[in-house]
Amino acid sequence: MIPGDSVTGGDSEGPLILVANDQEWAARSLESLLVSEGYRVIRAYTGGQTLERLSQSEPDLVVLDVQMPDIDGFEVCRRLRADPRFNATLPVMITTAGPAGRSQRLEAFRAGAWAFHGQPLDSEVLIGQVQSFVAAKWAADQVRDAAMLDPETGLYNRRGLAQRARELCSEAHRYRASLACVVIAPDVGNGARGIVNGDAKPALKANGHAETSALARRFGAMFRNSGRTADAIGRVDRLEFAIMAPKTGASGVESLVLRFESLLQMGDAGGLAAIPRLRAGYCASANVAGETLDAEEMMARASAALALARDDGRIRAA
Repeated sequence: MIPGDSVTGGDSEGPLILVANDQEWAARSLESLLVSEGYRVIRAYTGGQTLERLSQSEPDLVVLDVQMPDIDGFEVCRRLRADPRFNATLPVMITTAGPAGRSQRLEAFRAGAWAFHGQPLDSEVLIGQVQSFVAAKWAADQVRDAAMLDPETGLYNRRGLAQRARELCSEAHRYRASLACVVIAPDVGNGARGIVNGDAKPALKANGHAETSALARRFGAMFRNSGRTADAIGRVDRLEFAIMAPKTGASGVESLVLRFESLLQMGDAGGLAAIPRLRAGYCASANVAGETLDAEEMMARASAALALARDDGRIRAA
């Protein structure tokens, strides 16, 4: 959420609608209609502000007015559809202050809008579409989330992590920010020792399927409970996990790895033979916009560094 902004209407779990319109009376009229139906509403007043709010508030539906002072609604919709952070299941409705002409309708649909409304506004039709569109989005989100998650750990699978990594890399590029990709795995050999119920024991070999699954679930629970909300964390192999960490440079990688290692060495071992140390490989950029790295290359470099870390170091840079 953008500082100083507010959401009106509904409860904290209800559908969120972004209304983008620089005309106060028109925006308030639409906002009142939506709030009366139980929706939460967040406002934007320019095209640029709309794109900013989209990346921070994750609405369930967007209502764009054509006539905005900087970027018109058609162009905002086109940019939204071209942005990898958003997918085609986000419903977009475009409105105009005048009658809905055929050429405008066609332009709206070509830009990626789901509906186009002119004046006078038929509130019953609009609310009916909003209900249908939000329901469709939520159903698509459930299918997408199931397809993007590893069922054993609850983390992203390879497909889900790849998509989130592209989104985070795009955002870091836009804001000229730092980004790190870290691939970690338990240190299951070379005489490493873990701590179980206060006793030092040899590190887990993790050869058996049941033992590996139990350890993977423990990693999943740790990442879900203690990972930063801004990070994208996924399972990329049986006992390898990748973290895409925004606003994290090379200097922050070691503290990230050691924090998770310390969490693994605390509490109940859940019946495991040991709680291992970690090895990690990483690729970090202080300014993604200044380099040619993309998300796929960062993950590939981090994985390659992990392979080397198993031989000559616990935390290895790409």
